[in-house]
Amino acid sequence: MKLKQISIFIENSPGRLYEVTHDLGEAGINLRALTLADVGDFGVLRVLVSDVGTARRLIMKKNLPARVEEVVAVEIADHPGSLAAVLKPLLDAKVNVTYMYSFIGFSSGKAVLIFRFSDNDRAIEVLRERGVTPLDAEAFGILETAT
Repeated sequence: MKLKQISIFIENSPGRLYEVTHDLGEAGINLRALTLADVGDFGVLRVLVSDVGTARRLIMKKNLPARVEEVVAVEIADHPGSLAAVLKPLLDAKVNVTYMYSFIGFSSGKAVLIFRFSDNDRAIEVLRERGVTPLDAEAFGILETAT
């Protein structure tokens, strides 16, 4: 199960992150997960949002460079060695992790990992073979309408 993530390229200057997140909030879009990476004069804001289509249209209206990408999210036990246990079969299958980010679901006691793989479909297959079920859009409360 793949999720649609929006990668937004924003100028690395005061107030830009606020503007984007404020506008999304004003449009009734809830942020489900995010990460921000510094790449010099610009940052890459990767977000999972409650309504992909509406968010994408808003971002296009603001003339922000962005793209929709597919990512894979899994939930694992929050204890030492859990990430390595997930990565080892992917390594053996020669599936590369392009990037990832995570957060801890404190109420569930689990860690949620969001991955972009070199081959998302193969990664899902390998994960399922190991008993790791990818999370779907419903688990995140994401409406994946046409973008």
